[in-house]
Amino acid sequence: MGKLSMKRVEIAAPQRERKKIMETLQRRGVLELTDCAGEGLLKLETADSMAQFDRARGEAAAARSVLAEYLPAAKKSLLSSFSSNIRAMESADFDKQALRAEEILENCRRINGLRATVVEANAGIARLRTLMDQLRPWEALDIPMNFTGTAMASVFIGSVPYHCNDRKILDMLVCDSAEVEVVAAFAEQSNLFIVCHKSDEEKLCQALRGIGFAQPNEPARCPPAEQIEGYSAEMIALEAEIARAEAGIRDCAGVEGEIEFLIDYYTIRKDKYEALGSLGVTSNAFVVSGYIPEKYLPRVAAELDKKFTAAIEVYEPEEDEEVPVLLENNGFVAPVEGITEMYAVPSKDDIDPNPVMAFFYYFFFGMMLSDAGYGVLLTLGCAIALKKFNLSKKMRGNMKMFMYCGISTIFWGAMFGSWFGDIIQVICTEFLGRAAPRLYIWMDPVADPMKLLLVCFALGIVHLFAGVAANFAKQWKAGDKFGAFCDSIPIYLLVLGAAPLAGGMLTNIPPVFASIGKWVALAGLVLVVLATGRSGKGILGKLSKGLFLDGLYGIAAGYLGDIISYSRLLALGLCTGIIAGVMNMLGTIPTNLMAKGILLAIVFPIGHVLNMAINVLGAYVHTNRLHFVEMFGKFYEGGGRAFKPFNVKSKYIKCKEDLLND
Repeated sequence: MGKLSMKRVEIAAPQRERKKIMETLQRRGVLELTDCAGEGLLKLETADSMAQFDRARGEAAAARSVLAEYLPAAKKSLLSSFSSNIRAMESADFDKQALRAEEILENCRRINGLRATVVEANAGIARLRTLMDQLRPWEALDIPMNFTGTAMASVFIGSVPYHCNDRKILDMLVCDSAEVEVVAAFAEQSNLFIVCHKSDEEKLCQALRGIGFAQPNEPARCPPAEQIEGYSAEMIALEAEIARAEAGIRDCAGVEGEIEFLIDYYTIRKDKYEALGSLGVTSNAFVVSGYIPEKYLPRVAAELDKKFTAAIEVYEPEEDEEVPVLLENNGFVAPVEGITEMYAVPSKDDIDPNPVMAFFYYFFFGMMLSDAGYGVLLTLGCAIALKKFNLSKKMRGNMKMFMYCGISTIFWGAMFGSWFGDIIQVICTEFLGRAAPRLYIWMDPVADPMKLLLVCFALGIVHLFAGVAANFAKQWKAGDKFGAFCDSIPIYLLVLGAAPLAGGMLTNIPPVFASIGKWVALAGLVLVVLATGRSGKGILGKLSKGLFLDGLYGIAAGYLGDIISYSRLLALGLCTGIIAGVMNMLGTIPTNLMAKGILLAIVFPIGHVLNMAINVLGAYVHTNRLHFVEMFGKFYEGGGRAFKPFNVKSKYIKCKEDLLND
């Protein structure tokens, strides 16, 4: 079907039915809302409500993360990790659960509060541990660290930034009444207790400043050993508090489903209130406007007319409107829509490129991977995932695409005789003592690469011609029939005529084809000059435009480069087969039959898994490139805007009727 035709609609209904109508439109998910403006219409202020729902959703998401951290997760297989988390729920059950939203939210707040307790307690323990580490060098001191002396004596407690002993410090202080005790000494610091007569206090202070003496920033009010003991008791209390809080979190096991519901519930409500901000309202009525695919319009209109008091007006979009684009194709074509969207959404003037692209995409991917064994694994893996797992819509499309690519790979692998490289031939010759059988149906690309290279160039020409044909259809549909002829037919003639002449440089071409090609190319050359130069001014302007950058030179150089680019089909196909053969060869290096079998059993799975992974990625990247650069450049502009309907965006829960809409 390609691009769906879009209609602009306006729906007017009484205010009393606004809630139910908006919920119906959200669940149908086929209307893209636009800002509704008009004389006498007001706007609803929904920012505060949206912020409230966003905060509630954030609290629920935070609680879900806390539970995921503390509760054991169920083990999943590699394939099941691709499964969708969405669970089906009856609409009545959804509405019933919504009545408990505040209750569930309070539970989320309690979980978050317990987590906050754990975080604060851990921060307290870290702080106490730091304080204890600071006090341990002073543990031998049996008086408070903030003690400054008596009526007759002054006391200084502090440290110097180097290792020393009592005698060294006394010699540096030069104070007769001073006494020094080194509480603890380390390579880069010494902790000191110094006492002197009150009369020498000022003199000693000056001396201490000269030797780099520094007092503690926050001296303890009790002996360090007692302070450490107190900190230790506080840490034990905090650890007990952490244990109680974590036990409380674990006691919440089983509420994950409710919290996931709450996340989706507030997401849906936020989206709904965001949509309400686009409505036009009066005291008694409201108006909704937007775009809807024409194929869904009758069903939605009939449902609204049956259930509500609503008036629906349908309009054709204006020429200058930026109409959203929605693609809908059959099961063979739809999987490559995501590839096209990676490049750009079709503009309103573009045709849908996916029907043109799909066959070539699968065809070229298989030719690049080109090993039937790998194709079987790829096809079976994707088929099992599609059958066994509840995949999201996007993931399901990707799996279908790679499944079709796998089928194409089986075809090309059989054509080239590659089944996990040459493993069948290796088993026959190395283990069974038989002659290696011929497995290829068409050709051995390693033995005759030039023949395959010519085939790749021919396929490239067909691929490019499909792009030119798409451009012809695009211009014809737009009413430019003369332009469609001028921009397509001369290129066909020029390239088709030049192909046998160029091919003759690489292989033997029958003279009759070369002769016909010469005259066809000449006709194409003349038509290209005339067609591309038609917009120039004057004879010289037309001739210049037809011959140079926009004309013959640009087209000839561009198509030559594009066609040569298809040699990557040969390169990647050979790469897969050759590396696979090397892996098999490595497994048969020993001369002893048993050792050879053991080594091959180890090398074969490891080597081929790595080879398959690398070459699947290579085939994916280069197949994309052949379409994005070579083919799309012939007819596709992109730059459109994807259709974004007002729908239920949920991560965990969906009503069963919403799943049917998907």
